[in-house]
Amino acid sequence: MLVFWEKGYDATSIPDLLKAMELSRSSLYETFVDKQTLYVEAIHHYKKVRQNKRNLLVNAPSAKVGIRQYFDQHITSAFDDDLPKGCLITNATIGLDSPDEQLRKLIQDGFEELEQSFYELLSKGQLAGEIDPKKDIKALSHLLLNLNHSISVVSKVKTDKKVTYDMMNTVIEML
Repeated sequence: MLVFWEKGYDATSIPDLLKAMELSRSSLYETFVDKQTLYVEAIHHYKKVRQNKRNLLVNAPSAKVGIRQYFDQHITSAFDDDLPKGCLITNATIGLDSPDEQLRKLIQDGFEELEQSFYELLSKGQLAGEIDPKKDIKALSHLLLNLNHSISVVSKVKTDKKVTYDMMNTVIEML
């Protein structure tokens, strides 16, 4: 997963994978069939690993607290020098001009699941009176989805995470 995350699908070679996984070529092909299948498995694994971050939205005591906690963790990991830059899902989306249908569906599902999590939390916030009932939470959910992925992209070239935190504070105040 980390090799694909760091290098992207196209730049990752079979020797890179063999070295990282400490497998022989035959074991890799017996277990995963091909590089594409391994990539899809890596993305599935990444989604499981990132579920704890998504749970911050599901289990939030309030909409603004949940969104703040989610983005605090997202920004921290996006700027973590010990992790590859960005997000594997974002990188997969950018790195493939025309992903195959299985991969496209996996990426699309990831986007839709995150947007739905934002929507459900914002809806709870409206019901609790925390979010103005006149706010279009569908549009706000889409905005948060886009911010999530844009942070992953921008963190690759901008190293001042304070600016990103300031942006998120502004967004949360807008809610």
